[in-house]
Amino acid sequence: MPSIRIQQTNSTFALVRRIIDVLTIGSSLFVSQWLAGQAPSDRSLLAISVAVVIYFLVGEALSVYRSSGSRSANMDLGLVLSSWLITVLCLALLAFFSRQGIYFARSSILGWIVFTGAALGFMRMLIRIGTETLVSAGWSTRRCAIAGLNPLGIQLLHSARKNPEHGLKMIGFFDDRSKDRWISVAQAESQHLGKLDELVQLAKRGEVDTVFVTLPMRAEARIRWLLDELADTTVSAYIVPDFFVFELLHSRWSTIGGLPAVSVFETPLYGVDGWSKRVFDVVAAGLGLILLLPIMLVCGALVKLSSPGPVFFRQRRYGLDGREIWVWKFRSMTTCDNGSQVAQATKDDARITPVGRVLRRTSLDELPQLFNVLDGSMSLVGPRPHASAHNEHYRKLIRGYMLRHKVKPGITGLAQVEGFRGETETLDKMQKRIEFDHSYIQQWSLWLDLKILFRTIRVVFQQENAY
Repeated sequence: MPSIRIQQTNSTFALVRRIIDVLTIGSSLFVSQWLAGQAPSDRSLLAISVAVVIYFLVGEALSVYRSSGSRSANMDLGLVLSSWLITVLCLALLAFFSRQGIYFARSSILGWIVFTGAALGFMRMLIRIGTETLVSAGWSTRRCAIAGLNPLGIQLLHSARKNPEHGLKMIGFFDDRSKDRWISVAQAESQHLGKLDELVQLAKRGEVDTVFVTLPMRAEARIRWLLDELADTTVSAYIVPDFFVFELLHSRWSTIGGLPAVSVFETPLYGVDGWSKRVFDVVAAGLGLILLLPIMLVCGALVKLSSPGPVFFRQRRYGLDGREIWVWKFRSMTTCDNGSQVAQATKDDARITPVGRVLRRTSLDELPQLFNVLDGSMSLVGPRPHASAHNEHYRKLIRGYMLRHKVKPGITGLAQVEGFRGETETLDKMQKRIEFDHSYIQQWSLWLDLKILFRTIRVVFQQENAY
């Protein structure tokens, strides 16, 4: 939950973690060079500096330095190791193009990669254990009350429990509505339930440090009365806006001339996040093209020799912000529909060629979209682009359909690995696909992209719903 003191505590922990990571990355290189019989040099310091910058940028994108209380130890460790792996890949590319790798012994480079990964993971687990021990011992604990027993207040309680490093000790809910209605909820959550007057008295006696106001926005009179009463105390008071009445796609606070504003529909790919996703796309797509080029040449030859027509098929689809883009595929049909009416491929579609059927079932027909990723019109992971004709059809039938275009379309996506790959012959199936697309935008991280890519490999081999 946003609060000044919580942010200061988290900033302190994040600063400590960053300092430890810098020392770990640097010392690991020096140790590996010493073991390899190579003396450190100015180039060692340069390599450490570049590695630290890349690791911090990747770490920000993967939320490595953000609150980890809601993550399992395995997930926390996975994020750290993934950040280092991506850093190593970027360093390898830089070393290749700058030819700086010749100044380091191969054994020292290998040792640096292994030692740093192991040390980063080990130190992260030590920090996690130390933080939980300090909080359990009562260090930096605050007595907090929630004004408003409602779904938002309950969600706040659960969030505090999942993030023990915040040191928030909830003493109960306070609400002026009938206790008969809510007492069972408070009991189920093992929380005291009282009136707002009681909360004010507790605050005046110094028995509560912080009050989170989760009353609905329509209860303006009650909120104003409560804040007026709390102004006569020394408690810290925070309003938790009830924005959940709206279907938030991606929320972020901003200020316009000093006036606060919160987004309801927005892209998650701003600043470092957008830059890191783009770098990841370019690096991964470039490597993919190099490794898959022989397979693509074979696919192109088979398409050309098996049926008359072009090797590639380009179709107009909607991209970022609803702008039309041209999406490349290996031609898998005898026709190239690209007008105002485009029929989806079905299980026994007569338009699909024998070679095209194999390409579609293995998703090899999508490989040319790696060029779309390189030119910036698509991403490796994102909502799958639909034909423009399908967009115009479904945007009239499904609420929020066009919000899926707040990010670049992807070669694969969350909906596809969750079973909504291929034909969507019913409105319900398309609606579920859109729900997963929205969920992807709400939860986006590079870690999520990596998981979807690995799950895509399994889905492709299972060959479900692809024809």
